[in-house]
Amino acid sequence: MKLLIIGGNGTIGRKVAERFEQKAYEVIRVGRSEGDEIADIADTSSVEALFEQVGKVDAIICAAGEAKWAAFEELSEDDFYIGIRSKLMGQVNLVRIGKNYLTKGGSITLTTGILADDPVYMTTSAAMVNGAIHSFVQALALELNNVRVNVVSSGLVEDAAEKYADYFPGHPVISMSKMVDGYVRSVEGHRSGEIIRIYS
Repeated sequence: MKLLIIGGNGTIGRKVAERFEQKAYEVIRVGRSEGDEIADIADTSSVEALFEQVGKVDAIICAAGEAKWAAFEELSEDDFYIGIRSKLMGQVNLVRIGKNYLTKGGSITLTTGILADDPVYMTTSAAMVNGAIHSFVQALALELNNVRVNVVSSGLVEDAAEKYADYFPGHPVISMSKMVDGYVRSVEGHRSGEIIRIYS
């Protein structure tokens, strides 16, 4: 199977790519500055050019997208649009464009996080975007034919624990292996419109 991973060299994407490579998938890693292909999901023309270059794939995983973390009183309108343009509309446009390049029965897996259900201090923008993606995926599954779409929502993963632990006091640290299992479940399973929560 031919698998496209957006953010394939990031903290999460790298581990996901390695697992699927071990399973003998043809993995294409996409990044903003490095990878097998270069693309920025916040730029629709960049996403269009990516798929024109890569062609048909069996599955798409997005492990990319950013949002501003700061206290609400410090966030400007432009700060909120960082997450809206990148993590929200970036993933929406990835689905909108990418579905046309999927083989019949192919899947798209998006990425959010625990903030959608259990926000912490200084995450109003990120929590807002994550929650929107969950609603988008559930509604979208009612309309798409021959294409599955799911989202993996993870808690604090071990490879990012040192950097973000102070934001998540008392939260369990999720093993990278368990987190990757969620992506395998999405790609190789049969369900659509599922929010695959990995919080403990």
